[in-house]
This record gives sequence, C-alpha cells and structure tokens, in this order.
Amino acid sequence: MKQVGKRLLELVLFLFLLSFISFVFMKAAPGDPVRYILNIDDVSITDEQIEELREELGFNDPIYIQYLNWLMRFFQFDLGDSYMTKQPVLKELASKIPDTMALTFSSMAVMIMIAAPIGTLAALYKNKWIDHLSRIFALIGASIPSFWLGLLLMQLFSVKMGILPAMGKGTVLHLLMPSLTLGIAMAAVYVRLLRSSLLESLGQDFIRAAKSRGLSQRRIFLFHAFRHSLTPVITIFGVSLGSLLGGTVIIEVLFAYPGVGKLVVEAIVRRDYPIIQGYILFMGLFVVMINLLVDLSYRYLNPEIRLKGGDRR
Repeated sequence: MKQVGKRLLELVLFLFLLSFISFVFMKAAPGDPVRYILNIDDVSITDEQIEELREELGFNDPIYIQYLNWLMRFFQFDLGDSYMTKQPVLKELASKIPDTMALTFSSMAVMIMIAAPIGTLAALYKNKWIDHLSRIFALIGASIPSFWLGLLLMQLFSVKMGILPAMGKGTVLHLLMPSLTLGIAMAAVYVRLLRSSLLESLGQDFIRAAKSRGLSQRRIFLFHAFRHSLTPVITIFGVSLGSLLGGTVIIEVLFAYPGVGKLVVEAIVRRDYPIIQGYILFMGLFVVMINLLVDLSYRYLNPEIRLKGGDRR
C-alpha cells in the first residue's frame, strides 16, 4: 500500500507538470483557433469579431493567468468545452475512448496469439526450422511501417477480395484489419523478446534444480521457466502499451476509425486546445497507471523482486 501511495503522489506531480508544459507549448504553437472558430460558417469576419471572441475565450490574458484558470476548472473535473463542437471535453473523450480501447486490446490479443506460440516454439526448438522462420518473421515485421502494412491489408482484403470493410466502425469485422495491422507490428518484437527471455530462463540454476527433483518437463516449463521469463516481457509490454495507444492515431486515421486518435488529429488541425489538452492528460494518466500495474505484477511473477523506493528491482 505504501508503494501504491507513493506512485499516486508521483502521478499527481507528473500530471501537473505535463499539463503545464503541454499548455505552454500549445499556446506557443502557430495558428489561431479564433479564426478557425469564426470560419466555420464560411462568412466574412471582421477584426472586431476576432478581438471580441479572443477576449471571451481569455486569450488576451497572460499565459499564466490562462493556465491558472484552466487549472481551477480542472480541480472541478471540468476540462472545458471543445471550440468546434461546443461539447464538454470529458463528454467528447468519453464517447471515443471505448472505441480506442477496443482497438488497443484487440491488437494486444492479436499480438499475444502470434508472439506467444512462435516465441515459445523458437526457444524450445533453438536453431531448428521454426526458430529460423521466427527470425524471418521478426525481421520483416519490424521493417514494415504499420501504415504501409495497413494499406496492404486494405488492398488485399477490401479491394481485391472484398471480404472486409475498409473503413469505419460497426461490426467486429471493422476491427479486424486495424487490429491485425497493430498486432502484427508488435508481435514481431515480442517473438524475439520472448524467445531470448525463455532461453535465458531455461539456463538458470533453479531449472536444473527442478529437473534434479524429478519434476516433469511440462511443469518445469509452465510454472518455472515460462513464469520467470515473463518479467522482462511484462516490463517492455508496459512501456509499449502506451506507445500502442498512441500508435492507434495513425491507424484510426488510415481506417477512418472513430476513436480518440482520429478525434485528436482533427483537434490539432483545428487548434482545438481543450481537446488536445484533455487527450494529453488522458494519455499521461493511462501510461502511469499501466506502469504502476506492471510494478505490482513483479511480486507475482518473481518473488525475489521487491519494490523498494522507486527501484523496480
């Protein structure tokens, strides 16, 4: 509980620094959201209208005053309203987050279904044909950009074969190609990681001790070697999960999938600061919470690891 309390305190400090830095950088970026707002209806605008709206939105105040005003609203769980839709930011994000999380976890499922059996077999049959195939898969998968892989899948399954929808959201079939695109790219990395981790675990002294006690090969592998090998895999997985959530931005735009990524890209184009700020805080919170869960998982995966101070090992 002490470790959890410390992590939560770090979370608060991290979100505060993240919100301040992102707020300053957004204000310093080129582009004027006022002109985007007033040009929605494609009508001529005057300088007086621009200045009036800037005053209404508080853009004429010093930047530290703007940040303090935003921070006070944040403490009341109010991230403001979108400049474009006039809807609360929390409502906008809440309507998109489930779709993005569905894409994220389905991509993880694809990655596990590919990486777990191939990585395990490559370790058990080292230098055999399955190991060589795993190396080729890892090399090709790591070399292909995810957006290009997505275009290839779209060309094959949507244009040529016509069996999968290319864009949008509706059924499970709409999730299949985006999930395959992200899952295959991740699986290429985890195949090699799991293989090397398993080979290292199988060479440990406790594995030889388990064999000397007469334990079955299946029990030794599942309850000793495989469990021990998951520690570095989970460590990298916690880091890559945040990258995966961020990586859905490109895939959501490519497949016109209505998730958070597509929403924030549109917000960047339109200089919709409240949406961008809300997305950054959501991503920061998600990454920190994932890292906390990864730290806590070490106690189960490897009892020798103790969380002392901020050290994971």
